[in-house]
Amino acid sequence: MSKESIVERIISDAEKERETLLAEARQKAEAHVAAAKAHAERKFAGVKAETAQKAKAILDGKAASARLDCAKAELKEKRRVIDCVYGGALKKLCALDKEDALKLAERLLKDYAEENDEIAFSSDYRFRQEVMKLDIVKKKKLKISHKGAEVEGGFVLIGENSDKDISYAALLAADRELYQSEIAAKIFKG
Repeated sequence: MSKESIVERIISDAEKERETLLAEARQKAEAHVAAAKAHAERKFAGVKAETAQKAKAILDGKAASARLDCAKAELKEKRRVIDCVYGGALKKLCALDKEDALKLAERLLKDYAEENDEIAFSSDYRFRQEVMKLDIVKKKKLKISHKGAEVEGGFVLIGENSDKDISYAALLAADRELYQSEIAAKIFKG
């Protein structure tokens, strides 16, 4: 064999080896790219799922907060309506005609007054003199207090042992404690 043929053969073998190495390198590179792509797709899917879960949690939280805010607003309005109901009742009690006001006063004095109590009327009570003429006042030896009561409608009983606020506002407040839920249920059916 000649030198030239040996050189050609070496070159040819080198070319084949280079082609083989390049093919192996391409295969390895494609395998690395495919593995990296698969890893990236898995990572992307995981991040996408996690992001979707976080977004859902945020939206659920916002929705819950919105529902709570709506419930608070609704409750506030319901309370306002109940306040109006009791406010209207107080106005009606304060505006009772003479006959009804005296009947109510007599009943309250009969139920709550003790002997020698003083009656302190609210500044807007219109029937002081008529109340003092009631039989129950004489029977229980009740007196008119020289000082008025700072209450809304009606009067307060000042006793030796204790005072009793039986003003219209106090009576309605006690009624509200007992019956507010029932009234609200009737007003806000459904």
